[in-house]
Amino acid sequence: MAELSTVARPYAEALFGAARNDQATSLAGWSSLLADLAQVAANPEVGAVLSDPRLNQAQRVDLFLSLIKATLPQAARNFVELLVQNDRLLLLPEIASQFDVLKNRHEGVAVAEIASAFALSDEQVAELVAGLEKKFGRKLKPEVSLDASLIGGVRVTVGDQVLDTSVQAQLARMRDTLAA
Repeated sequence: MAELSTVARPYAEALFGAARNDQATSLAGWSSLLADLAQVAANPEVGAVLSDPRLNQAQRVDLFLSLIKATLPQAARNFVELLVQNDRLLLLPEIASQFDVLKNRHEGVAVAEIASAFALSDEQVAELVAGLEKKFGRKLKPEVSLDASLIGGVRVTVGDQVLDTSVQAQLARMRDTLAA
């Protein structure tokens, strides 16, 4: 069976292309809208109900759209209908994730996943991000999380690049050096 990311990619790319040309809604608006749709689709109870074979496609669309709090533009309704027709509605979380990657790439922005052993103040995060932006040569959006296993320091992941200055990584390097 194909990976979810492989199946979701064409939908994310097609929606991104349409969203770029949408004069009424910005890319950030589409991203927010997709996040709302993905949150509903990720609910296991919603997935169970939408998988009920007694529901036809129109009922699935109506049921799903009734769970969305925001008013949807017609293009978003059409997209939901397409996903229901192709039995891909439950891929919305992956589609939303890939859409955000495309949006960030288009805007020249990358997500910096910062794992720290201790809570970082806003000032510390801003200082760290400023240094990382120089290192990586692009604008970064920080996503900070706590990971006590690091013992101290931080681990930063930007795309497929990892910068690990944690105590845990330093101890592992010392262990490897001593074992060699």
